[in-house]
Amino acid sequence: MRRLPVRSLAVLAAVGTLALSGCGTETSGAADGAPAAGGADRTIRAHQVMQLTEVHEETGMTLLEGPTFGRNGDLLVVDVTAPPGDPKVLRVDVRKKTSRAAHTDDRGNYTSAQTSPYDGRLYLTDYSHGEVVSLAQDGSDLRTFFSDEVDGARMNPDDIAFDRKGNLYVSDSRSQSPGDAQGRVVRIDRDGAKAGVVADGLASPNGISFDEDYRGLWVSELTQNRISYLRLDQEGTMTSRHTAIRVDAGIAQTDSIAVDADGNLYQALHGRAAMAVYSRTGEHLATVEVPARAEGLESATNVAITPGGTKAYMTVSGPAGGYLYTFDALADGIRQSNGG
Repeated sequence: MRRLPVRSLAVLAAVGTLALSGCGTETSGAADGAPAAGGADRTIRAHQVMQLTEVHEETGMTLLEGPTFGRNGDLLVVDVTAPPGDPKVLRVDVRKKTSRAAHTDDRGNYTSAQTSPYDGRLYLTDYSHGEVVSLAQDGSDLRTFFSDEVDGARMNPDDIAFDRKGNLYVSDSRSQSPGDAQGRVVRIDRDGAKAGVVADGLASPNGISFDEDYRGLWVSELTQNRISYLRLDQEGTMTSRHTAIRVDAGIAQTDSIAVDADGNLYQALHGRAAMAVYSRTGEHLATVEVPARAEGLESATNVAITPGGTKAYMTVSGPAGGYLYTFDALADGIRQSNGG
């Protein structure tokens, strides 16, 4: 998720929400034909599937996030800035190119979505209220899963990564001031009863994903345009941490992140309707771009790759509205490339 423009923040604050961040500072869209992040020459051209949302009059924008395939094969997408009464979770039939409301409420500002391997429910991060909530797969039965402070500090939860047992690892953005590295990675037990800090001192952590074999976490730090790697032991304790990839994205910033079956990383970019693709060893493999004629699209926030297939669906937003684009990923989709 990205930080919202001042006008939208003022409107959201007026209806009782906090400033949404973990989603990047406000930037204008990059010029068409901008160099690929990291300098790689290969471009993967994404194609429009459909428009899902228009700019909301109440908030002055729309912002799609967290695409994830539900258990019935539909794609679930959240609209971060949807006002009360408008769909906050949308259900998309990518084959028929249709969408419908799956959930709305009068409070949440949801920045990610992912299905738990433990109980099969859909989990959402509510950035503004510092909570993680869950829903039944049909969008009903809203429950607050976790809302407490962690080590004496309230969370600003952005994205989620589940381990194999269903424990949650959450990127806690905390602050987006330059040089103010207060962000954390928080681990919450699958029953919500216990939470603790896995790593701190991070620069506005946003995207979070396990690597392909669950040995560690990739974490994108938005205000530093870097991807860090956190090695974990079998108990989920961090054993080492280092800067793994520095993303040369110009005016854009590192947003959500996904990993395919070959361990490739798909780094979404706020401030540019594109994703940078890296190997697990840091080689920049390609850049996914929307067509130059697609005006009014400023950010590509996240991606879901079809489980067991290579068809990828990317959420893209801007003044033109919220859209779903598709492209062919470099390898098959796994849990780590299905929401977050």
